[in-house]
Amino acid sequence: MKRSTEHNRFLRGMSHGIPIALGYLSVSFGFGIEAVKRGISPFAAAMISLTNLTSAGQAAGIDIIAAGGALIEMILVQLTINIRYSLMALSLSQKLDKSFTFPHRLAASFGITDEIFGVCAAQKEKLTPAYMYGMIMIASAGWVTGTALGAAAGQLLPASISAAMGIVLYAMFLAIIIPPARKERSVLAAVTAAALISVLFRYVFTAVSGGFAIIISAVIASAAAALLFPVKDDDEEAEA
Repeated sequence: MKRSTEHNRFLRGMSHGIPIALGYLSVSFGFGIEAVKRGISPFAAAMISLTNLTSAGQAAGIDIIAAGGALIEMILVQLTINIRYSLMALSLSQKLDKSFTFPHRLAASFGITDEIFGVCAAQKEKLTPAYMYGMIMIASAGWVTGTALGAAAGQLLPASISAAMGIVLYAMFLAIIIPPARKERSVLAAVTAAALISVLFRYVFTAVSGGFAIIISAVIASAAAALLFPVKDDDEEAEA
């Protein structure tokens, strides 16, 4: 009976992960093309997607690899870009079923992405390992498959078509930041500041490597937004 229940939860997780997998399939296709353009083999590109599951982190990572950046640069960039996943994991920890032992928590934490977090956070019942494994498995399959297909296509398609299809990855980033930027002045300020600082590093402070430029831009922009648009706590909002 218990095995049957866990099986049903696993299938339910897979069904909830199918839309995520389909979205990942198209977006990671662009990553595969970009990876090949930077001299990374299709197999290596697929392995990067299999072991990372972070679109922004992977995009920044292949830039550092192509530029021959230092390991510490890669570590700091990934920490800066992906720190949000730790916050997502902390939030989901409040919704975990008692069957979520420490080993299960470690395994499931690998697959927490923005989309998986959103779907899991919307569930009314407690999250079980089987449910999350089902969702993570199908979503990861979509991400890795799209990367492999994109990398293979990048070797076969003409350069003009590959360049056009590579825009898909950056289109996803725009789709992520534009809606909240239209609603929140703080997000708009942070995005604008980060973009302007990045331009300065691109054309003025050219001695700074791309990885450290990302770190500095993100830290300065987020710090400025936090100072200019502080988030009020519940007590301050009640007094207001």
